[in-house]
This record gives sequence, structure tokens and C-alpha cells, in this order.
Amino acid sequence: MSYEKPFAGLKVLDLSQGFAGPYCAELLAQYGADITKVEPPEGDWARNLGIVYGDQSTIHMTANRGKKSIVLDLKSPGGLAVAHDLARQCDVFMEGFRPGVCARFGLAYDDIYKVNPGVIYLAVSGFGQTGPYDREPATDTVIQAFSGLMSINRGLDEFPHRVGHYIIDCVTALYAYQALSTALYARRDLEEGRFIDCSLMQAAAALQTSKIADYHLEGGIPAENNSPAGSYDTQDGYLAITLVKEEQFPQLCLALGQPTLADDPRYKDFASRAANLDSLRPAIQEILLRDTAAGWAERLRAGGVLCHPVADYGDWMADPQAVATAAFQMMAQPGMGIVPLAQIPGTAPIDPDDPGQQAPTLGQHSRQVLDQMGYDEAKIAALLAAGAVR
Repeated sequence: MSYEKPFAGLKVLDLSQGFAGPYCAELLAQYGADITKVEPPEGDWARNLGIVYGDQSTIHMTANRGKKSIVLDLKSPGGLAVAHDLARQCDVFMEGFRPGVCARFGLAYDDIYKVNPGVIYLAVSGFGQTGPYDREPATDTVIQAFSGLMSINRGLDEFPHRVGHYIIDCVTALYAYQALSTALYARRDLEEGRFIDCSLMQAAAALQTSKIADYHLEGGIPAENNSPAGSYDTQDGYLAITLVKEEQFPQLCLALGQPTLADDPRYKDFASRAANLDSLRPAIQEILLRDTAAGWAERLRAGGVLCHPVADYGDWMADPQAVATAAFQMMAQPGMGIVPLAQIPGTAPIDPDDPGQQAPTLGQHSRQVLDQMGYDEAKIAALLAAGAVR
């Protein structure tokens, strides 16, 4: 065991698909766990989400690095038998089906507990394991809408917008990882494992705890916390401005060349500025159109204002701070070529020459996994011939 690979030797069976469950498993892999990913014959559906390179998308690749892929047809007796054998030997079992699906395969927690009582069982779902919506399909966008996140993410058009990334899936993976890590720490002194229910709905709520409390206390959609924070247009792009202390508003006004704005009683504090954004925001916007984003950023920073030009991913990768901190590495991925991979905070630096950092092709390790389980060549050949394993 080491700080870099504390989960070395940990056997994880990952039956999840999409992003939330697989990314949680990948975090375990980055800390040394041995991840066996079970995929159906058609593959994890995330392989085809977006533009496909080779046999997978970037969504799939970034959530499945460092795993072994075995293709099992769980609808065949042979494929299901292999899944049961894997479940008996694993330390962690992960699934991302709707509640009830694993029970039909004999892979529910109660089923696995009988043959593997020490297993830590993680179930990732949309709405949780109980309740009126437990069998409802859910995606990141659905949960953004359901959880209230879109209600507070309004643009200048006043329409509620989704965050343009799988933000709920990401935080679900992080919450699931911390729950698994905590359970594994506790299991040092315990013989029995446990069942962990982690849903996108729960994760979205946990992410927004303070906003939910604000809604309750304010009796409606919460006011802006740090008005007039936001993105503003300039001569050549957008500039993001924010405030975290009251004294920063006079600093902003002074840097904009409009010190008298700070004396206007309509803008005396965060609450009054939030109530009068209809007049304050256009006044600031008119001034910012007089210069470029970089020009304003230099001027505002000199005045103690928190701001930054709105960058795209190319800007970020070219930024000397990202380069200096090795925030990403360029790595070869079969079917994709050379791709940038962001460094996961706290993990060992990415070795771009390590093929173990790559995401597997579909079924790449099927034979290897069966061999490591002790299956002889005749049994492996029979499973392959029957299509139970591919």
C-alpha cells in the first residue's frame, strides 16, 4: 500500500454504464484498484454518446481509463454464470441499473451477500432505490431540471439553461467515490460489507444544499448572492466579474471610472443590488463595451476586482498556469490519437507512456479475465462459441 496506490489489490466489479458509475470506478482505478468492467454485447451505451472515435466516445474514454473490459451476455446462462463468479470474488460491486434489474439476474445485494458477505455494494441510479420515481429513467439534463439547478441558471434571455456538461453525473461519481472510500476504510475492522444507495437526485441536492436552504428561507427563487457578478460583453469577448465582500463593489465602480455608482442608495449592499439589477447591470455593461476583455481584466485586477476573460478549452490548455502545474497531459488513446487528459486532483501524475492509463476497447480483456479466474481453455472456448462471452 502507498499514498499513490492505496487501493492496490482491491477487486472491483463494475456493471455500471454511462458516466456517473463508471467515473466513480475510474477514480478507484487511479488509486490502484483492479477494475473489471462488464459490458453487454453492444457495449456500454456511453461508447456511442457523441462523436465516436474507434469504438468509443470521449465521454466513455474519460470514465473508463485503466479498466479491463469483458463482454458478457447476461441473458445467456453462461454469461450470467461468469458474472456470478466475478461477484463472488470481488471486494466492491458496482451497478447502475434501474432498481429491480439486478434482482432479475440474481445480482442484487442480498444475492451477492449470501456468497460474499464482505462485499461493498454500490447502486447508482437516477432517483434512488425507493419512492414513486424509482423506476423512472433519468439523465443528467433530466436531473438538472428536476433538482432546481436550471431554475437558478438563467441567462440574459431569462430562460433556464442546462449546464453544458454532465455536471450531475460528475458530482454523483464524486459522492459515490467518497462513500465507497469511507466504507472501505471502515471495513478494516468489520467483517460484513454494506449497501450504498447513491442517486443522481441525491447528488444534485447535496450540490445545491445552500440554495435549497435559501429558497426555503426566502420563500422563492433565491436572490443573487454577489450582485452584480456575472459575464459581461466587451469589444472582443466576455468578461466574468464576481464579488465576495461588500468593499469590492466600490473598488469595481472606481476601476470602471464611475465611483459615484457606489454612492447610489439602490446599490448600497448585495441585497439591494440584486433587487435593482435591471438598472445596474446595463450601466456596467455600457462601460465595459469601451475596451477589450484583456484590457478590462488588467485594469480591474489592478483595482482589486475579481475577474477573468471567459476562456475556452484551447485558452485553458495554452495558459502558462495550466502548463506550469501539469494540469493535463497528452496521451495516446487507440482509435483517437493523442488526446489531452486533465490531471485528477490528488492522484499520481499521469504517465502518458503507460498503456494502463488508456480506456479499453470493447471486450479487450475478456479472455484475460476468464484466465485469471481459473477457467481452463476448453471452458473459455465453449463460452466464446456460445456467445456468452465476446
